[in-house]
Amino acid sequence: MTGISTHVLDTSLGRPAEGVPVELALNTEGGWKVLGTSATDSDGRAKDLPAVEAGSVVRLLFDTAAYYAKKSDETPFFPEVSIVFTVAPAQHHYHVPLLLNPFGYSVYRGS
Repeated sequence: MTGISTHVLDTSLGRPAEGVPVELALNTEGGWKVLGTSATDSDGRAKDLPAVEAGSVVRLLFDTAAYYAKKSDETPFFPEVSIVFTVAPAQHHYHVPLLLNPFGYSVYRGS
């Protein structure tokens, strides 16, 4: 099994994004199966997502609309961010950070 963690940094504010809902789902023949949900803490981290089987294709879905609704009445340009990746058999853990701002985002495989 491979552990999955993430964190979200609000690059427009220069600090962690607290309270971003995060969903971890598994790609199955029948579609996406939700394995677990979380929300980022005061440090912007979601540490309590479930482990997944090696070789799986998984999706992290960030509800950025919920995050921005707490900050503004404006509709966000990206209401959600979906990150799909393959879990390699030899990996024990993946950390997938999201760098977020109102009009763009970036993601990478962290350590």
